[in-house]
Amino acid sequence: MSIKAIIVDDERHSRETLEKLLDSFCKDISVIKSVDNIKDAIQAINLVKPDVIFLDIELQEGTGFDILTEIDSINFEVIFISAFEHYALKAIKYSSLDYLLKPIDSDELIIAVEKLKRKDNIVYKKQLEALLHNLQHHTKLSKICLATSGGIEFVAIDNIIYCKADGSYTTFYLKNKSTIIVSKHLKVYENLLVDHQFMRIHNRFLINLREVEGYMKSDGGYILMSNQDHLSISNNKKDTFLSVMNQLSF
Repeated sequence: MSIKAIIVDDERHSRETLEKLLDSFCKDISVIKSVDNIKDAIQAINLVKPDVIFLDIELQEGTGFDILTEIDSINFEVIFISAFEHYALKAIKYSSLDYLLKPIDSDELIIAVEKLKRKDNIVYKKQLEALLHNLQHHTKLSKICLATSGGIEFVAIDNIIYCKADGSYTTFYLKNKSTIIVSKHLKVYENLLVDHQFMRIHNRFLINLREVEGYMKSDGGYILMSNQDHLSISNNKKDTFLSVMNQLSF
């Protein structure tokens, strides 16, 4: 079964290269239209009704996200493309959506297309909605997408008290007293949340600094969180933690 695709990229060379890669390595993909601007992209989407769009994030007259916000009903999937590792891609990571970096590697393209075939459309739409929601709040991403054994959960960052590492798993401790376990290393979430007043205080703990109730010197030193949990802090993190807490304004 052929998968109908549209390519949106303002660089002719990039469009032609992607078409050749798809033709060579992804025989299920049929490129129906290839366009270089927002207006033509919206027209093509409404006309073709694609299954997937290969969407460049940075366009001369705006961004690929401008296209998505103009579409009334997103009944297709998106594989984002960019030459830049910056804010927009961080937003995509929050929403657990995949993207390809230029120059596109054929192996990465194959993996992305295979994931496309296996995606749950309902879950994917929720992920895309979360992404667009985050992008409307440029100064602060508000939700993070967590893939669990039972499905996908979207958690408000402000509701996270702390995260705890357990080997290759991470447990999220939330304000409603629930926990969520995901099969990703704590380092992944440290990178995502560092700009949101989260700090790694120990090889096992990443904490929301806004949920700290106190620092206790007894028992070698520990941090009291808002849920009354006592978390160990590494000796080499104590001075940095205290300095950061003194500088923060909540």
